[in-house]
Amino acid sequence: MNRDPVRRRIGWPHQALRFAATGAINTLLCLSVIFSLKGLFGVGDVLANLTGYSVGLGTSFLLNRRWTFESKDRWMPALLRFLGVFAGAYLLNIAVVLGLLRAGLNDYLAHVSGMPLYTAAFYIGCRYLVFSSRTAD
Repeated sequence: MNRDPVRRRIGWPHQALRFAATGAINTLLCLSVIFSLKGLFGVGDVLANLTGYSVGLGTSFLLNRRWTFESKDRWMPALLRFLGVFAGAYLLNIAVVLGLLRAGLNDYLAHVSGMPLYTAAFYIGCRYLVFSSRTAD
């Protein structure tokens, strides 16, 4: 049970907004990498997508750990849980992207369309599995 009065005052809606802001930064970063790799260097969809998400991972962990969830837990166990949650959310994302590509959707729109499910899964995983000791309301 978290007894920190500041944490209680912030609550999950404020936390979700912080997660969204962090996500916006990462989305711009990820899409910039994906589109640059595809458009400028001719890299395939899966490698471009994986590289884009990988680039944002370090920034995402730091911002979410310190700012979004205000975690004071040891960083290495949290990082390992974070990577596991990322892997699950990423697999959902790439499944959507590949399914949409097979269905004939424009490849750039397919990458953007995969993001909402990824975002929801990643937030829930971070809140309840990665940084759970700091997020109890």
